[in-house]
Amino acid sequence: MRLYAAHLDFDSIAEEFNIPTDFDDAVTEAAAQARDRFPSTRTDMRDLPLVTIDPQGSMDLDQAVFIDKPSVGAGYIVYYAIADVAAFLEPGGVIEEESLRRGQTIYLPDEPARLHPAELSEGEASLLPDVDRPAVVWTFHLDASGEVNSFHVERALVRSRARLDYDQAHQDLISGELHSSIALLPEVGKLRQASSLRRHAISLRLPSQRVVEGDDGQFELVIEPRHEIMDYNSEISLLTGMCAGQLMAEHGVGFLRTLPAATEESEQAFLQGVAALGYEVGEQSISEFLLSINADDPRGMAAMRLAQKLLRGADYVWLGDDDAEIHAGIGGYYAHVTAPLRRLVDRFASEVCLALCAGEETPAWVTDKADEVIATMRRTSQLASQVDKAVLNWVEAKVLQPWVGHNFEAIVLTRDEEKDTASVFVADPPVLADVIGAPPQGKSVKVSLITADPDKREVKFAWPAD
Repeated sequence: MRLYAAHLDFDSIAEEFNIPTDFDDAVTEAAAQARDRFPSTRTDMRDLPLVTIDPQGSMDLDQAVFIDKPSVGAGYIVYYAIADVAAFLEPGGVIEEESLRRGQTIYLPDEPARLHPAELSEGEASLLPDVDRPAVVWTFHLDASGEVNSFHVERALVRSRARLDYDQAHQDLISGELHSSIALLPEVGKLRQASSLRRHAISLRLPSQRVVEGDDGQFELVIEPRHEIMDYNSEISLLTGMCAGQLMAEHGVGFLRTLPAATEESEQAFLQGVAALGYEVGEQSISEFLLSINADDPRGMAAMRLAQKLLRGADYVWLGDDDAEIHAGIGGYYAHVTAPLRRLVDRFASEVCLALCAGEETPAWVTDKADEVIATMRRTSQLASQVDKAVLNWVEAKVLQPWVGHNFEAIVLTRDEEKDTASVFVADPPVLADVIGAPPQGKSVKVSLITADPDKREVKFAWPAD
């Protein structure tokens, strides 16, 4: 879940977790001078009308897409261009060494701590519109039901036609004026969602949240709309990661993102939690249920956050050392290859896929650093999770601080009678919180806010309310 709060200062959290927010001069200078290392190997695909779709104002553009349908009743051709970050990083150079330390972009609400300097991530390596850019282009041939017939990946030269944002694309979709390059995206996105249902995949659609300051100086936590176009666009990224994972698993080499299946205990806890929120899952699978609810309202957001607990134990493995394992949230083999501007492993995994499709050996600069890449991703994924939790806890305490002593309507999600505690969902502001006391599970009760301390990043309620 992304949290936006550009007007607040999160430097203390960055310092606490030792997150570097700027770059040494040597790294910045090297990024400013970096140029494509593979110009002669590229297929010219500048005729493809690719477009990017990202949050408003984004400049670090990893992906561009174009979907074509050769004839009525036939399948689809999906072209997906990924920023070719490896083309700008000399193996053993200062930019690569810095990326091996950072691992991934850490998203602080005021300003992300980037994996690469802006000279690359928002400049030469970004798939900005109306300029030639080196890219790794995936071409998927899908049948009429959206299933993969074949795919290929290669280095290419591309030229994006437009930089779209989700709000704009959403309005265009409603008015029937979606950009011609993505006119088929809703059609293909729905087919791919149906495919994920057949795999019983867990699809989290967590909305972003934004902190808004009122005229009275108090803060409000609001849920940002999660437009359908976001989910359709995500399906193309998932398609790419699944094909990449399958390719590497078949050849026994590469970087997989793995996740064990949810335990029966965690599934029961989830079902009890959403029942307390007022949902009836019935005969639906959890996958079908999650796709059916409105993630934009507070209850839907709470259900999505409860579903996060179904996806625990994610890891990265290098197939040179470990056996292939599936990603239970996807329902098959999976690899991260679509966000190299923001995630270290994507650059290395893409290189494996390029070599496999070309019938070549994986470059030594990839295999030699495989263990280091895996270790870095494990370390920084844990760090990112800790930072996300710290940020959310701080923001919730900041928003609630003026309301200590007030009562709130809450839904009891779980209770521990022995410890005399419970977890509840408060709709306004939308927070999940701990309660001292054990009110009946599934009931709507009044709880009293007794602690909201931003310094300790702590929020607590008590029941019964005063």
